[in-house]
Amino acid sequence: MAGGAGRYNLNPRSKSPILLIFLSLFAISVLFFLFSLSPSTRPDYNYPHPTRSPEISFVASLEDFLAHRAPKPRYDDTVSANDNTDDVVKALDDSMYTIEAERLVHGGSYYPFSTPIRVYVYEMPSKFTYDLLWLFRNTYKVTFNLTSNGSPVHRLIEQHSVDYWLWADLIAPESERLLKNVVRVNKQEEADLFYIPFFTTISFFLLEKQQCKALYREALKWVTDQPAWKRSGGRDHILPVHHPWSFKSVRKSMKTAIWLLPDMDSTGNWYKPGQVFLEKDLILPYVPNVELCDAKCLSETESKRSTLLFFRGRLKRNAGGKIRPKLVAELSGVKDVVIEEGTAGEGGKAAAQNGMRKSIFCLSPAGDTPSSARLFDAIVSGCIPVIVSDELELPFEGILDYRKIALFVSSSDAIQPGWLLTFLKSAGPAQIKEMQRNLAKYSRHFLYSSPAQPLGPEDLVWRMMAGKLVNIKLHTRRSQRVVKESRSLCTCDCRPANITSPGLLS
Repeated sequence: MAGGAGRYNLNPRSKSPILLIFLSLFAISVLFFLFSLSPSTRPDYNYPHPTRSPEISFVASLEDFLAHRAPKPRYDDTVSANDNTDDVVKALDDSMYTIEAERLVHGGSYYPFSTPIRVYVYEMPSKFTYDLLWLFRNTYKVTFNLTSNGSPVHRLIEQHSVDYWLWADLIAPESERLLKNVVRVNKQEEADLFYIPFFTTISFFLLEKQQCKALYREALKWVTDQPAWKRSGGRDHILPVHHPWSFKSVRKSMKTAIWLLPDMDSTGNWYKPGQVFLEKDLILPYVPNVELCDAKCLSETESKRSTLLFFRGRLKRNAGGKIRPKLVAELSGVKDVVIEEGTAGEGGKAAAQNGMRKSIFCLSPAGDTPSSARLFDAIVSGCIPVIVSDELELPFEGILDYRKIALFVSSSDAIQPGWLLTFLKSAGPAQIKEMQRNLAKYSRHFLYSSPAQPLGPEDLVWRMMAGKLVNIKLHTRRSQRVVKESRSLCTCDCRPANITSPGLLS
């Protein structure tokens, strides 16, 4: 037995020269095989490995995308208006029905919640996509280009750049993508949803007014000419309109689509009745304007958070933002409270970031719209948001419980003398520590990145979309069979306002 055991000695120094030569030849043959493959079957070495560190800067990600990773157009089965006959629409509908029927039989108990969700990305002309990205890239360093309220235009575009992050992930090669619950399909009949890659915010801020409106009309015609739009009336189409001013001149003609929004305003200042509602549309977070305070940062700043309540931003706003001057009047000069007028540029960003990292609570009042970018700045800074916005709708609330990370205060309570400070001081150390720990866990849900990360905002978009698929299919099929004498299709004009608190300002 001893002699037999010696034949299988695993000591590397005991290997024969013949074995080493064999292993070397085998390795060489494998390399030769790989490099002899055609480009279509060779492993993709042109893109970073999925384990690379995610890039969360919009500008840096866009630079890399345009320089190295903008893919070549793939097979495109969109049609021109001349090809768009009723027969083409019917043929697409028949093909989609056949596939859906097959999935119903063989798709398992969770149909129609298909996993992954299948998304068809339109190959729109470059004037709607790449040309606008290049326009931003070539002008974002121009700092004198300001909006009417003094905010740098390029910074506003970054805050609302959800259209870029979603599109860049969808069209990335599969070797680079990390998300598994959504996949891009090449054929329209295989799709659950259709993504419209038009950069509405960039075009609004960087094009001349009439040029922008003309481009909006062209985009509207291009999309609504597609057979898939005509088949469903646009109900299964996703339209990013994350800035409330963008696409405003023509969006009434696309109100059946799924809109990607920063919030919902029931007052009629930004969206007309029947245009937006939770059952149809999706709320997405702003891109944070400050750097992430990670676990190490949170540990280092914990003992330095000496400010009870902090706010830095525009102190006078319109619409729902009228609460701000009232809060300023109530809180100015109070001990352990910092209320500052915001300033543009890197200096203002640094001041806001520094203030948030020194504070326990961060005030998040309504702006011109119910939402405010400061909510997401506070979250990634480890500062507990104090939300004073009676009509606010929050991103991914079907998945996330914001009560774990934020305090909600009605406007009527917040402006009562002494009420807000008493309320904040009633929070005990254990409650504060628990909420800060939850903020550290929740931050990942609000950081757009390339590549898109599991449980990041791009991922949560598709998890929320899965819950809409049944109603999308219901209303699509219903619209196809309703006849003239039937009760009218629901326009949702009669839906109640998205009001979450009775404490509205007069």
